[in-house]
Amino acid sequence: MKKPNILLITSDQQHFDTIGAFNPEISTPNLDRLVREGTTFQRAYCPNPTCTPSRSSIITGMYPSQHGAWTLGTKLGEDKQTVGDVLRKNGYRTALVGKAHFQPTRSTEEYPSLESLPLLQDIDFWKNYNQPFYGFERIELLRNHTNEYLVGQHYVAWMEEKGFSDWKQYYMAPTGTMDPSIQYTWGIPEEYHYNSFIAEKTNELLETYQKQEENFFLWASFPDPHPPYLVPEPWASMYDPDQLTIPELVPFEHEHNPPHFKKTQEPEPDFTDLEETGFGIHGYHTHIIPEEDRKKLVANYYGMISFMDKFIGSILDKLDELGMGDDTLIVFTTDHGHFFGQHGLQFKGGFHYEDLIKLPFIVRYPGQIPAQKESHALQSLIDLAPTFLSFANISIPALMSGEDQKQVWLNNEKKKRDHVLCEFRHEPTTIHQKTYVDERYKITIYYQQTYGEIFDLLEDPKELNNLWDHPDYQVLQKELLLKYAWAELHKEQMPMPRISHA
Repeated sequence: MKKPNILLITSDQQHFDTIGAFNPEISTPNLDRLVREGTTFQRAYCPNPTCTPSRSSIITGMYPSQHGAWTLGTKLGEDKQTVGDVLRKNGYRTALVGKAHFQPTRSTEEYPSLESLPLLQDIDFWKNYNQPFYGFERIELLRNHTNEYLVGQHYVAWMEEKGFSDWKQYYMAPTGTMDPSIQYTWGIPEEYHYNSFIAEKTNELLETYQKQEENFFLWASFPDPHPPYLVPEPWASMYDPDQLTIPELVPFEHEHNPPHFKKTQEPEPDFTDLEETGFGIHGYHTHIIPEEDRKKLVANYYGMISFMDKFIGSILDKLDELGMGDDTLIVFTTDHGHFFGQHGLQFKGGFHYEDLIKLPFIVRYPGQIPAQKESHALQSLIDLAPTFLSFANISIPALMSGEDQKQVWLNNEKKKRDHVLCEFRHEPTTIHQKTYVDERYKITIYYQQTYGEIFDLLEDPKELNNLWDHPDYQVLQKELLLKYAWAELHKEQMPMPRISHA
């Protein structure tokens, strides 16, 4: 089989049920196109519901507990072998356009970071940067979500090259001068939005690879719809908040959950007992938001996705225009999910509901991967690296823990996995949990805690009834704990095979 080009397109923090083909309340014509032309996997999961750990797993094929970037504010070690490293050694051109987030925004002597301030905003540095970055020979990076002050890198260089000299008025202090009271509608012109930057740079690379007739691995990494909730018009007013289904808390649903769930519904909860490092911890705060704001943020979140979808369409069109569509394996997914009212929660944190850890996941490879198909075969983001290598007919490194899903994607096998694992460790000891998910059940355990969660995803798909302490389900708890232990044993790495008796 001819080696395919590989195009990975990702969003950031996108709920699994935000594709128009499956949700009539949102418009995503280009993602719908991928659904029609490829296979949608309805049971795909992240290995960690935060950016750095999950993104590092995408390129290493390892769990966060293995590759070392275990939470936000850590970095993926440059010594880790990535899928880009392996593909480059085997003749592929490799590039990353958009958000990386493999490193933190602070740098120390012991742990230097290329994505840190003030280097992040040294535009001359980024204009001249030409070294490999985690296996990518070419990078075009940005680090901000919407109007965040972290704007910089290649994105700012691009805006200035376009003659957009007054870009700072659209970004927050101390970098910019934008009024912090502005919500939902972002005044930045569409042609200077980072969606335009990502699509333009991606399409330029596609043209280069087509002319040079070289195989490529190209990752187009969009930062939306990660909050802050801001998007230009007409996308900001595309959806009427009063016409959308707004998820919300079911009364008493947290009565049998671990204590941090119920605390999120208090006006001023106290989570100081969980603080260890002194850095911010995602999700451990009040999640109470006025009803009017809850409606607006959902409408805006949908607008951000539809806006991004337009530029995904630009990339797909370019691929077909260049005649490379039939020779390119495309994967669309996200790094983790998102709450916008489900279970009374917002954004993300230590709450391993399906809303946060399950992902949109579509694969397309014309003539190879079935079109217009849905599959419930379990997938994990750690499977991407080994599966890409398998499609390229390249040996998979022993340290990659992900499963080779090639035959499942080709519809030659029904499934490769009987479970997935998801980790969340936001503090060394106090916020440290792991979740095991199989075809029916989900169990979550917490380090040094006797509480936990068990949900029956078949009988209770909305995850409203935690069975952990239910007297009728203690045998099930024992069985799932044993299966979780087996899963941990299964993921242990073997750097080399056994080659002799002794």
